[in-house]
Amino acid sequence: MRYYIHTHYSQCLERDMNIRVYGHYGRTFLVFPCQDGQSDDYDKNGMIEFFAPLIEEGKMKLICVDAIDHESFSNQFNSYEHRAYMQEQYYYYIINEVMPFIYKENGGFTLPVVTGCSMGASQAAIMFFRRPDLFSGILALSGCYDMSYFWNWWTNEHVYNNSPALFLQNMDINHHYINLYNQKKMVFVVGQGNYEYFVDWSFYKLQNAINRLGIKATMDVWGKDVDHHWYWWKKQYTYFLPQFLE
Repeated sequence: MRYYIHTHYSQCLERDMNIRVYGHYGRTFLVFPCQDGQSDDYDKNGMIEFFAPLIEEGKMKLICVDAIDHESFSNQFNSYEHRAYMQEQYYYYIINEVMPFIYKENGGFTLPVVTGCSMGASQAAIMFFRRPDLFSGILALSGCYDMSYFWNWWTNEHVYNNSPALFLQNMDINHHYINLYNQKKMVFVVGQGNYEYFVDWSFYKLQNAINRLGIKATMDVWGKDVDHHWYWWKKQYTYFLPQFLE
């Protein structure tokens, strides 16, 4: 399997960041780690080994990025304003620095699918719903989509703009993004087992928002035995991934 680490200095975040690339060809997936994880998150949790046959067959390529959750969502020491600002800077880092890297890596303007589990799904949804022109689809597993939860329900412009369940519920039904959303493949999944209660409420909030707008997404609720865990995320990838590889 082709694999390398690209380390670069981020102007948006003012630090070195790592991007891990797995594979030569195939459908490209921009992968966000779970909360407080980094670009090696999928490797550490067995997902690279799990995806290895598809990667080696040239059916998919993974672009795994670092995160800065310890300065935004998980940060309990800095001000709410600073934490929200850091998440907004992370958004600009992905859009202005990671996306050009992906185009260069793929040798052209190829739209990736954006994906992740838990906080990774949250980041995937933020990027997708704010910039649907840059992605071909989204596969989000067990994400939280109202990020004011991490600010004890406090919000400002940055928190709002990084909360798809909030800004979509207020989006004009004639917004030009709606037609763009409906040209993409969108799958959101949540279970009803252990620790999914931390995120399931936001899943339904997002579902109500996109239903109001007429957005055609798959919103799939799995059973009461389905926990917030890699074991189940692997099963969900197994079930939904073929739809993105067609």
